[in-house]
Amino acid sequence: MRDLDHHAIDRHGVALTAAQLTDELRAGAVPEDAAFDRLLPMRLRVVSRRFWTPLAACVRGARWLAELGVTSVVDIGAGAGKFCVVAALTSSGRFTGLEHRPRLVAVANRLARQLEVDDRVRFLLGALGTCALPPAQAYYLYNPFGENRFGPESHLDDAVELGEQRFARDVALVEQLLSDAAPGTYALTYNGFGGCVPDGYASIRVDRTLPNVLQLWQKAPG
Repeated sequence: MRDLDHHAIDRHGVALTAAQLTDELRAGAVPEDAAFDRLLPMRLRVVSRRFWTPLAACVRGARWLAELGVTSVVDIGAGAGKFCVVAALTSSGRFTGLEHRPRLVAVANRLARQLEVDDRVRFLLGALGTCALPPAQAYYLYNPFGENRFGPESHLDDAVELGEQRFARDVALVEQLLSDAAPGTYALTYNGFGGCVPDGYASIRVDRTLPNVLQLWQKAPG
């Protein structure tokens, strides 16, 4: 796998080092997605708009969670690690990404090291129902199972099982995970997850100004 690029490009065509990009995010700025995506291998960069959370949604979601005192988050379907890494740069929380493609886990862990958040960010290889998730105050989902409903020509690759059966199984597992979660647990969704947030959760924040709807839910405290 090719190494991560050492520079990104901002909206003015100026090269940004990874350190400069980090400084911008930590200062509260939201750089262009293209600037961040330059840190990914080319074959993952070109599919960013379809598969990875945009920076504005990463930053907004991370701020919501930080304002509520959330310090532990699990991203289900973490992909190349964009949400976890950006959220860690813009908050003091700890983030765990679950991803079923080994090559994406490798890229995501390397990205966390490059942007120096690997002390608070880690990525696990596995799928729902096949590995234990760490305890978390919140779960993040960016329509993680939608690829199952894409045509084969739109799949990221053919390295994992995809299809309607997989979609139904994973959606049911998320619904059960949220149903079994402790009172007070948060669910942050961007473009949903293909299923229904269980009864007992209330929508507490919504942003409809982004390309897709960002919504934060909380399970009724006990």
